[in-house]
Amino acid sequence: MNKKILLISSEHTGHGHKSIAESLQEKVDINKQVEIHVVDGFALGGSALLNIGKSYGPITRYSAQLWNAIWHVSAMNSYVIDKGVEYLIKDDFLELLDEVKPDVILSIHPNFNGSIINILRKERIQIPFGTLIADLVNIYPLWCDPRADFILSPTKEAKGKCLEYGVPKERIHVVGFPVRERFLRNQRKPFEIKSELTFLMMSGGEGVGDMNAIAENLLNHFDCKVTIIAGRNETLKAELESSLKPRFDKRVDILGFTKNIQDLMLAADIGIMRGSPNTMFEAVATNLPIIITGALPGQEKDNPLFAEKHLLGVYCQDNENLKSIIDQLLENDGAKLKEIMESQRKFINPHASQDILDYVTSAEKAKFKSRKRRRTPLVLATRKSFKKFIRRKPLKKLIRKVG
Repeated sequence: MNKKILLISSEHTGHGHKSIAESLQEKVDINKQVEIHVVDGFALGGSALLNIGKSYGPITRYSAQLWNAIWHVSAMNSYVIDKGVEYLIKDDFLELLDEVKPDVILSIHPNFNGSIINILRKERIQIPFGTLIADLVNIYPLWCDPRADFILSPTKEAKGKCLEYGVPKERIHVVGFPVRERFLRNQRKPFEIKSELTFLMMSGGEGVGDMNAIAENLLNHFDCKVTIIAGRNETLKAELESSLKPRFDKRVDILGFTKNIQDLMLAADIGIMRGSPNTMFEAVATNLPIIITGALPGQEKDNPLFAEKHLLGVYCQDNENLKSIIDQLLENDGAKLKEIMESQRKFINPHASQDILDYVTSAEKAKFKSRKRRRTPLVLATRKSFKKFIRRKPLKKLIRKVG
């Protein structure tokens, strides 16, 4: 009998959660004894919760200060958020359990950890529940519910935060950051100084940051070609094209959301990016030296310092310092770049996705085999008045099955 994993993810709050889900799904083809059912946690709460999830892109794109406020308010009110999300998702979540009948539940989004644990406990459902943390350093209490059966951490720094929040040490396991296979399969050639450098600029799926000023700095000071990924931000893409193309022509290439980022990373000599965990680790997986020029406040705040600490890249806090930083990377035949590339190779866990999948399936077997699944009769009438003005999608449309 196949092992069924219910994966609680998010379709709209950045691309990182989707990328992590994809990295785990890829391993299902290898392990025929496992099925993964992916659901957008926000979609379980109807249009009200789904619209909250969809607001992430516009907020982070246009108002970092507002996002910073939201992040800190959430950190200080985790109990309230857990209760509110529990109320919104309970009915559809219970239907989901009846339909999928999972052996284990794994959440890769912080907004659903405490709420799902609340539902499982109140309904006396004994399905093991675990969390896979998708941030590196600045994780907040929603990630760290001490009632979870296990918490998988990408870094020692995130594990330390879990301990601060009261999670028992034996329930935290450092597994590395999962990356999709296409970023791992090709080996980069050793760096060599050449007449024309290739820079890859990107700023996460939403495309934020002063990319125009950074690109101008590069194109004015170096013999180079610059490829810019503007992500889903069509307005930014149009602005960059109108500003840069007339002056720099073929030296600059501006793309929107693209699926062949791994090829662009492999073709580049240096990556310039925001401190997004997913983007950073995909660059590290392709062995691309990175310069981090900024980060979202809140969960990404310390990621640039994390990269410097582990010699995965360097942090440029001011665009005026970008030229001198690149000059330092290139001097002595690119000695600093080569050092970063060597450190990246030692740091990355290329088997993180498989290790996570192995742990989730073995944890269910080893720790919860003796448990019998029990639950009270299904009750689906807790939000009748709320449902009157929410048009809901059929539950089956919310689930993606792999395996």
